[in-house]
Amino acid sequence: MLRFCLLLMACASVPWTVAAQRPPNVVFILADDLGWSDTTLYGTTSLYRTPHIKRLAKRGMTFTRAYSSSPLCSPTRASILTGLSPARHGITTPRCHLPQVILAATATKTAAPQNKSTIPDSVSRLKTDYYTLGEAFHDAGYATGHFGKWHLGPEPYSPLQHGFDIDVPHWHGPGPAGSYVAPWKFKDFDHDPDVPDQHLEDRMATEAVAFLEQHQDKPFFLNYWMFSVHAPFDAKQALIEKYRSQVDPDNPQRCPTYAAMIESMDDAVGTLIDTLDRLKLSDNTIIVFASDNGGNMYNRVEGETPTSNAPLRGGKATMYEGGVRGPCCVIWPGQVKSDSRSDEIIQSSDFYPTLVEISKLTLPQQIPFDGVSIVPALQGGRLERDAIFTYFPHNPAVPDWLPPSVSVHRGDWKLIRIFHGGKTDQHRWKLFNLKSDIGETQNLAAKHPALVQELDALIESHLVQTQAVRPLANPNFDPTKHHPEREGIAFNRQAKPAKQTAQRTAGWLPSKDCSLAKKSGQLVVTSTGNDPYLSFNFPKPLETGSFKLNLTLTSNARGDAQLFWGERGADRPFFRERSKTFPIKNDGKPHQYTILMETQADLTAIRLDPSRGPGTIRIESIELKDQTDELIYRWPLK
Repeated sequence: MLRFCLLLMACASVPWTVAAQRPPNVVFILADDLGWSDTTLYGTTSLYRTPHIKRLAKRGMTFTRAYSSSPLCSPTRASILTGLSPARHGITTPRCHLPQVILAATATKTAAPQNKSTIPDSVSRLKTDYYTLGEAFHDAGYATGHFGKWHLGPEPYSPLQHGFDIDVPHWHGPGPAGSYVAPWKFKDFDHDPDVPDQHLEDRMATEAVAFLEQHQDKPFFLNYWMFSVHAPFDAKQALIEKYRSQVDPDNPQRCPTYAAMIESMDDAVGTLIDTLDRLKLSDNTIIVFASDNGGNMYNRVEGETPTSNAPLRGGKATMYEGGVRGPCCVIWPGQVKSDSRSDEIIQSSDFYPTLVEISKLTLPQQIPFDGVSIVPALQGGRLERDAIFTYFPHNPAVPDWLPPSVSVHRGDWKLIRIFHGGKTDQHRWKLFNLKSDIGETQNLAAKHPALVQELDALIESHLVQTQAVRPLANPNFDPTKHHPEREGIAFNRQAKPAKQTAQRTAGWLPSKDCSLAKKSGQLVVTSTGNDPYLSFNFPKPLETGSFKLNLTLTSNARGDAQLFWGERGADRPFFRERSKTFPIKNDGKPHQYTILMETQADLTAIRLDPSRGPGTIRIESIELKDQTDELIYRWPLK
C-alpha cells in the first residue's frame, strides 16, 4: 500500500547505542542474479562456498522470505532507489542500456496471435525527477559512491545524476563489458597492469576499499552493486578446475564455472568486511546484502544451466518463487541481534524507507513509498502490512515462463493473476500455499475461490493505486496458435529434489522433450517432439582444434539433426554460430554420419539434437576423433 515518509521521520525515536556523535555509515551490497539457493544461508547448496556472506549474516539478521520487486534486474534496481513498485515507476524490463529513451510506460493494442494479452512498453530510464536513495544520503552530507552495475540508463540518467559523487566504472550495460577476467572492454576502466588476468570483482572491491579509506572520517553511503553473477559466464581458471573435481552429476547445482563465480563474488564481500573492521568502522556501519532477482535458469554453461533454485520453482524472469525470492541479510550494530533470522516478508522497495528511518534522514519533501520500513522486523517484531506485490507484464521465453502476470504474497499464500489468460478475456489465477508447497506444484485456485477473490482484490487495489499500465486483451488472439500446456513445464524436472531430476545415461543428459535409455548396446532416444536433445560435458576441456563426431544412428522421427558444441569462456555454449545441421534418413534403418567441428577455444561440451518430431532414435555407436583420426572419446553403450 502507498506510504508517506514525512519530515517527521527525521525525529523517529530510534535509540543509538554506538557512535552517537556521528550518523551511521551505510553499505548496500546488491548481487546480480544470485538465487535463494546460491549461498550457504539457507542450507540449500552443497557445492557453492560463501563463507564471507555467512560471516556477514552472523553479524545481523537473515531474512528467509526476502523478495525482489521484479524477477528481472532493472525494475528491482529502480525500486531500491525510489521505494516504488515497478507498477508505479514503469521500468518493468531491463532495457535501460538500449538507445531508445522512454520515460513513461504505454499500453500496446495488439500482440502476436499466440498471446492472449498485449505487453506494455516499459520505461527505459530512471527519471531524474525521482528523489532517490542516493540523493537522500547525498543531501544529508554523506559521501556517496556507486560501484559496479547500474543498468538504469547512461548519461544523463547515470548514478552521477541520481545523487552519487562517483560512479565506477561508469558503465550502463546489462553486465560486465566483455568478461570478468581481464582484459575487459570498459571504455575508461582498465585492469591493473601488474595483474593481467585480474578478476573484475577483485578490482571493484579494491576501488570500493579506496572509497572507504578516503571517507572514513565522515558518513558515507557505499552502493556496491556487483556485476556477479550475471552472464557472461567465466571465472578464474584455477577456481573452475577446483570445482570441476567437486561436481556431483546428480546434483542440480553442477556447473563449476558458476561455482567459481560465486566464490569470487563472496571474496569481494569478505574484502569489504575486512576493510570496515580494519578501519574500525564496523560498529557504526549498516550493511544490507540482497539480490536483484532469482538465479539464472535459462542460459547454458558447459552444457548445464548455471544453477538450480531448488527447492524453489523457476528462476530469473519467472513469476515463481525461484524468480523473486533471494538471499538477504541486514546488519545494524547495536540494534539487530547477531545471527538472528526473520520469516517476515520483505521486498526491495522496503530498503529506502528503512534506511531513512535507521539513519534519521531529513527528507525535503513528502516521498511516496510503496515499500514500508522493516525496522520492526529488524528488532524482532512483526510488520504491519497487508501484502507485497510483484508486477511483471511480460512473457520472456524462459523455463517456467508465464504470460504477463502480477502476484500477491500474503502470509503463507501467493496468488498469481495471469492477465486475460482465461476464457473470454477473463483473467486466470494460480494459488499456492508456500508453507506446505514451497515448490509451487499444486494450484489450489479451484479449491479456494473465495480466497482467490479476496487476494485478487488486493492485486486490483495495488494496480489502481500505482496507476499501472496494464496488459490488454489481445484482439488478434488465435486460439489455434496458443499453447497453454507449455506453461511451467521446462523447469519442473529441476525443481524437484536431486534424486528426482533427469538422469544421465552413458553420460548424456536429456532435455524435457525426450528420454534416454540403454538397451541392447544402443542409446535409445524417445522423442515427444518440440525440442528433443541430449547434452554431454567432457570431464576436462579438450584442446582447441578440429574434431569429428562419428555416430551410427537409426531414426523414424522427422526433421534434420543438429550438433552444437560448447567452448571455454562462452556465455552461451550451445549457440547457433557453433553448430552444424546435417540431414537424417528417417527410414528406420541404421546409417553412419560424420560431423566436423572447428573450435576457437577449448571444447567443453556437445549437444545433439537428433530430430524435431516425435519418434525413436537408436544410436548404435558414437565416438569423437581428432583431425588425425585418433580416438579421443568413445561413449560406452553396452
